[in-house]
Amino acid sequence: MDSARFVARSGRTRRRPTGRSTHDQEDALFTGSEPVPTALFPDLVEGALRDFFVSRIDLVEPIGGGYPEAVTALESFVLRGGKRVRPAFAWNGWIGAGGDPSGLDAPAVLRACSALELVQACALVHDDIIDASTTRRGFPTVHVEFAEQHRASGWRGRPEQFGTAVAILLGDLALAWADDMVREAGLDSATTARIAPVWSAMRTEVLGGQFLDIAGEVSADESVPAAMRVNRFKTAAYTIERPLHLGAALAGADDALITAYREFGTDIGLAFQLRDDLLGVFGDPEVTGKPSGDDLRSGKRTVLYALALESADARDPEAARLLRESIGSDLSDADVERLRTVITELGAVDRVERRIAALTDAALATLDGSGATDEGKARLRAAALDATRRAA
Repeated sequence: MDSARFVARSGRTRRRPTGRSTHDQEDALFTGSEPVPTALFPDLVEGALRDFFVSRIDLVEPIGGGYPEAVTALESFVLRGGKRVRPAFAWNGWIGAGGDPSGLDAPAVLRACSALELVQACALVHDDIIDASTTRRGFPTVHVEFAEQHRASGWRGRPEQFGTAVAILLGDLALAWADDMVREAGLDSATTARIAPVWSAMRTEVLGGQFLDIAGEVSADESVPAAMRVNRFKTAAYTIERPLHLGAALAGADDALITAYREFGTDIGLAFQLRDDLLGVFGDPEVTGKPSGDDLRSGKRTVLYALALESADARDPEAARLLRESIGSDLSDADVERLRTVITELGAVDRVERRIAALTDAALATLDGSGATDEGKARLRAAALDATRRAA
């Protein structure tokens, strides 16, 4: 059955990537003697995700009533691009633990790793609702997209309420389908049993981290430890630590390597989020796909904000007052620029950069001393530096 059936009613058209087909790319990955180029990996993940969405057509189509079009919106969101950081860390962790990219189990491992993008989709869709974000990757967020559909169609009720409700359901669907994708990946029973507790822990941690985030905002917890705790569970755990743990479990790694991976992953995951904190205030909207200063407008109590406030409380009461009154308010571009200047002058940017460097150094030292293969170490080192030095 052709996957275009998903989108027939909505008028959307889908195009497969030009150039080498997904199957050609898989042949290069699973039967070639040379490692797959890093740049090719996101395409392979996208191919696995496309195939999974096609496999859901017979479940979704009979429901009708606009549901297939809603699923198409989720599919577009998932396939919209990105570096596929989570699947890449899981895949490279698997290789570092002795996994063979040309082995018979490699296609199943790729599918299991790719399922992490559906967990990510759930987190992003729900996070955008919580933060009242209007754009993601340069496109309207899912709840905004469906609010606009409601408004354009002249339906009854409030467009915003409809958009939020649909986005909640699609986020839930993404998480449910992540489980389905792992279960149907084709892993043997022993491997499935090894990864089950890792997968379960990751889901629990990311939802716990999201709770910590929203609780911190309403309670106005301004401390650095509170912000770091949110980073640890909302981002670091499911972005790098648990994907690495998943890769190790897929390969049947020993406890020593798993411990090293988790230490490395936690440090790089925290550094990754600290970089995100900087981009949320200082990032270029043309690169990040989100409005400038979005974290300030949404009221995020990031480590950057906490460090700035810590310095302001110690030596600049007027700056402290400005930060507290501004966070989470409807800021103009001029307001954002003023806050950027204050945060920088308080030394918070430099302190965050030093934390990123220290965490990255510690992580790489852990990786170097681990039992990972040489190829795995090289891949993970490159991925770690890319994650912590990125501009988007």
